[in-house]
Amino acid sequence: MAKPLEGVRVLDLSHVIAGPLTSFYLAQLGAEVIKVEPPQAGEVLRSMKDSVDTDTPNGFAAINAGKQSLALDIRLQEGAELLRTLAASADVFIENFRPGVVARYGLDYASIKAVKPDIVYCSISGFGQQGKWAQRGAYDHVVQALTGMMMMSGEGDNAPPIKVGFPIIDVAVGMLGALSIVSSLHRRWRDGTGQYIDASMIQASLMLMYPSTCAYLNEGTPTQRVGNRGYTGSPAADTYQCADGWLAVAANTPAQFRKLAAVLGVEALCEDARALDLAAFNLPNGFVVPNDREYVAHRLRQAFASCSATQLEEHLGQAGVPAAKVRKLEEFLHEVQATACVSLPDFRYPQGDGELRTRGLGFTCEQDGGPTPAGAPGVGQHTRPILERAGIDAETLAQLERSGIIRTHTAAVTPLVS
Repeated sequence: MAKPLEGVRVLDLSHVIAGPLTSFYLAQLGAEVIKVEPPQAGEVLRSMKDSVDTDTPNGFAAINAGKQSLALDIRLQEGAELLRTLAASADVFIENFRPGVVARYGLDYASIKAVKPDIVYCSISGFGQQGKWAQRGAYDHVVQALTGMMMMSGEGDNAPPIKVGFPIIDVAVGMLGALSIVSSLHRRWRDGTGQYIDASMIQASLMLMYPSTCAYLNEGTPTQRVGNRGYTGSPAADTYQCADGWLAVAANTPAQFRKLAAVLGVEALCEDARALDLAAFNLPNGFVVPNDREYVAHRLRQAFASCSATQLEEHLGQAGVPAAKVRKLEEFLHEVQATACVSLPDFRYPQGDGELRTRGLGFTCEQDGGPTPAGAPGVGQHTRPILERAGIDAETLAQLERSGIIRTHTAAVTPLVS
């Protein structure tokens, strides 16, 4: 089954998570992605081996499946020239070095545009390409700290900052990078013009906090640390300790609150003027507004404490009140596997003597063709066929390898996209 980006060729100079995740989306949607990496040991994420002797550890393979590896030293003049030659037949160029680095090697937007005028060129960085902080180094937790994300997690103004427990901004940049590239390709197909894209961790962080960012910009509303409470402010949109664990509940509307109160046996709260703004509560639309939040929370905590989170999750779900027992990721994935309670893709990529499993791309399409048949490449696995296709003869390839400009791979090579 044809994939939507078949026929698109991508040169990807990026490394670690954000850039590679961008090109991973493109590869899984059918693009031919050529991953350009240093000849000596490949990109840095290959080093996270967990004592396993492989250059494609799972952390690397999960976001590089379906790509081709071109081991090429762009720091050397001949290597950079080879890449410019390849760029003439590319549709997309991705890099995530600090601003100005690729320009040293003649691989910046202006240089690539000179050989491919309609190129879609995406630069991914921490702080963007312009501004006083553009040259700063950036990692996910550092940007979480800078942009206020850490101070939106946790309880109380005096509690220490708490980061999101996974590289959320890196992943968001990858998604936004892919979106910006796909939209730019559509524009190019429509009117023939290329595009330069400046994607940054700062922009991605603010998009993740979009409602709060806009609330401050437009109303001057300061952020608050709400802990495990829901966004609407309803006193019954919170996380409560039960007899067998924790339960997150989102009884945001009066109708949902009434159903929750009935299940817990605290129906009197629905008529209690100390607890709730009854005028707002009896309107046909809107959210629950507390008069005394701590009083309501105390009454609810008492009711939840003697209940089973597992049973309440089922009963509230049947009643139409969103609720979930708090689980670890591994518990949730095991439950999905064991019970098929949620329909998720099960993508499997060949990797070494086994296979790598993922749960897809975050969405499913009826006619997307499923995952690519290829796993992640070894370092330089496709160097020779890529350069042969570009017209480089065997003698020149041998000389390039002796000079350390390229590295080829002796393992079986995944067929190139025609």
